[in-house]
Amino acid sequence: MTAFLEDNHYTTLNLGPTHPATHGIFQNVLTMDGEEIIAAEQTIGYIHRAFEKIAEHRPYYQITPLTDRLNYCSAPINNLGYHMAVEKLIGIRSNKRVDYMRIILMELARITDHLICNSVIGVDSGALTGFVYVFQERERVYEIYEEVSGARLTTNMGRIGGFERDFSPSAIRKIREFLDHLPKVLKEFEKLLMRNRIFMDRTIGVGGISAERALNYGFTGPNLRAAGVDYDVRVMNPYSSYDDFDFQIPVGTQGDTYDRFCVRQEEVWQSLKLIRNALDNLPEGDYHMEVPEFYLPPKEEVYDKMEALIWHFKIVMGEVNVPVGEIYHSVEAGNGELGFYLVSDGARAPYRLHFRRPCFVYYQAFPEMIKGGVLSDAILTMSSMNVIAGELDA
Repeated sequence: MTAFLEDNHYTTLNLGPTHPATHGIFQNVLTMDGEEIIAAEQTIGYIHRAFEKIAEHRPYYQITPLTDRLNYCSAPINNLGYHMAVEKLIGIRSNKRVDYMRIILMELARITDHLICNSVIGVDSGALTGFVYVFQERERVYEIYEEVSGARLTTNMGRIGGFERDFSPSAIRKIREFLDHLPKVLKEFEKLLMRNRIFMDRTIGVGGISAERALNYGFTGPNLRAAGVDYDVRVMNPYSSYDDFDFQIPVGTQGDTYDRFCVRQEEVWQSLKLIRNALDNLPEGDYHMEVPEFYLPPKEEVYDKMEALIWHFKIVMGEVNVPVGEIYHSVEAGNGELGFYLVSDGARAPYRLHFRRPCFVYYQAFPEMIKGGVLSDAILTMSSMNVIAGELDA
C-alpha cells in the first residue's frame, strides 16, 4: 500500500470503524483512484471480548451465554452447537425428540439470519421496503424464542443434554402460524428484489469469487455454495438427526453478490420444509437426557429431595468435573461451519475452547473481492458476505 500512496493520484479512505454501512465495528483502509478501489486493508479487534479466555474460567453450563454473542442474528445455532460439542466430550447421545426440537429452532434461527442479511443487501442497494417488511417475520420468530426460552435475541437456548422445558402448546401453535404465514411474505419479498433491474445491476458481477479461491480461503456456508461448491455440514457430517430429512442444498455459479442473495433465499425455503417435517414427525419422549451432572433438577424437587438439592448445588457452584479429552464438533450456522474445538483436562472448566467462526475465515478475502470495484460495490459485497462483528471478533 505504501507504493500506492507515493503517487498523489491515489487517496486513502477510512471505511469504519464506526461507519454505519459496515454493520459493525471494524475498519477498512481503502486506497482509491477516484471511485475505484485499488487496494484495501482491514483491521478487526475493536470489540474483541475474549470469549475463549473467559470460557477457560467458567463451568461448562455457564458458557452458553458466551456463545449467544457470536452471531447474535442466529444465537440458538451457537447455543445448541456448543451443547452438542460438550455432549460429544462427555459421551452422551441425545434422543430423537431433543434432536428434532433442536432442528426446528436452528432452522428458525437460519431463517432470521438469512432474512436479515438479504434485506440489508436491499437496503444497501437503495431499497428499504423489503427490510421493514420482513422485519415483522423476524419478530414472529423472536416470539417463538421467547415462548421456548424466555429470551429473544441472546437466547441461552437449551441445556447440555436437551432443553429446560418442552415445547408448550402455545410455542407449537406459533411455529405453525409462522410456517403458514412466511411463504406469502417471502414470495412478495422476492418479487420486490429478485428480478428488479436496479437490484440486479447493483449485485450481478459484484464482489465475485471463484470456487477455487473460496476454498483456498476456507469459505464455508452460503458464501462457498454461491461460488458453486455444494458443501453443507448438515449433509457432509450430519448431526442432530439431520440425516432423517430430505432437503436440497442450493448452489450458485458466479460467487457474486446476487448469487449469495439467491442461495440464502432458497435456503429459507428449505428451512421451512425442514421445520414442517420435524414438527409433523416430532417423536414422543423426554425433552432432555438423564445427565444430572449438567441438567438442573426441577425446582420443586430441590425443595423436597436431597439428591436433587445436591445436584443443584454442585451444578450452580460449578463443582462438576468432565472426562479428560479433546474433541471438535461443527454445525452449519447461518454463515457457514461453526466449530467448537474443546480440550478438557478433567477440571470444572475447559482447558481450551476455540470457536471456529466462519466470519473470521471468509472476511480475509474481502480486499480481494472488492479490488477493482467502486466504493458502493464494497458496501454491497460486505453485506452479502454477512459479516457479523460479534462473530468476527470473538
